[in-house]
Amino acid sequence: MDFFERLNETHEGIHGSTCVALDKFTTLRVGGPADYFAEPQTEEELLLMMREAKAARIPVLLLGNGSNVLVRDGGFRGLAIRLGKGFSAIERKDDCLYAQAGALLSTLARQALEASLTGLEFAQGIPGSVGGGVYMNAGAYGGELGQRVEFVRVLDGETVREIPGSEMAFSYRHTRAMEEQWIILGAQFRLTPGDPKEIETAMRDFAARRKEKQPLEYPSAGSFFKRPAGHFAGALIEGAGLKGLTVGGAQVSEKHAGFLINRGGATASDFLELMRQVQARVMEKYGVMLEPEVRIVGEDK
Repeated sequence: MDFFERLNETHEGIHGSTCVALDKFTTLRVGGPADYFAEPQTEEELLLMMREAKAARIPVLLLGNGSNVLVRDGGFRGLAIRLGKGFSAIERKDDCLYAQAGALLSTLARQALEASLTGLEFAQGIPGSVGGGVYMNAGAYGGELGQRVEFVRVLDGETVREIPGSEMAFSYRHTRAMEEQWIILGAQFRLTPGDPKEIETAMRDFAARRKEKQPLEYPSAGSFFKRPAGHFAGALIEGAGLKGLTVGGAQVSEKHAGFLINRGGATASDFLELMRQVQARVMEKYGVMLEPEVRIVGEDK
C-alpha cells in the first residue's frame, strides 16, 4: 500500500501519483523521479500531507515554479509537493497585493501594473513563484521582494502563522524562513500608487534588458551562482575564460556567463560537473569560491 492509499483510508479525496519525473517541473528541465508527487489545492490538504508524511517519516520536497532547484538524476526518495494552480490566487487589499505561494512573480507584477501600483516592476521577469521568491528573497535590477513584504503567511510545523516582514531577516538571497524551515503559504506586498504608463515603461525596459543580456531561449535556473562579496559571479566566470564551457548538454552561456543553460539533452550530472569545473577554475584564478544559488536536491543514479 503506497502513501496515498494509506492517506485515503482516513482522508478521502486526497490525490497524488507515484514515480513522477521531476524534470518537467523545473526550469532546468533535468531531474529524476520522485517516489510520490502531489499538487494540493488548499492549505488544509497541504497541512494534511505534511502531517502524514512526517508520521510516515517520508521526506518532503516543496516545489513552486521549479526555477531555483536542480534535482539529481536519481530523483527524490520521498514526497514532492508542488504548489501550483491551487495556490495561485492574488487579491488586492487597498495599496497591497496578497499573493499565494504558487502565484508567478511575473503575474504578480502584471497585476500590480493593472492596479496602478508601483514597487514590483523588477519582478516582472523573474521566472519563479511567490513562495520560492520570498523564501530566498529573490531580486533583480536593484530590487528585492523583502523590500515590499508586509507580512508572510507560513506553515511552521503544523501551525499557520503570519510573520511581519520586519521579522523575516531579509538579506541577500536569505531569509529567516530558511533558518526556521518554514513553508511559505503566501505574502502580502505593500506597494505605492503610481502612473500605469510609467510602471509599464519600467517593466518593458527591464524586459528588454533581460532579452538583450540573458539566454532566455534556453532552459536555465537564472543566475546559477550567488554574488560573492565584492564581485559578480558572471564577471569572474567570464574572466576565467569559461564562456561556452560545455559538459554534455550543459553549458556556460556564451551570452551571460552567470547562466548555466541546457543546450538540449542535459542531465543533472552534466550540470553538477559543469558547476564543479567552473568553481575550480574561478578559485584557481581569483581565489573566490562560487556558491550555487540553485538548491541541489535528490540523489545520483
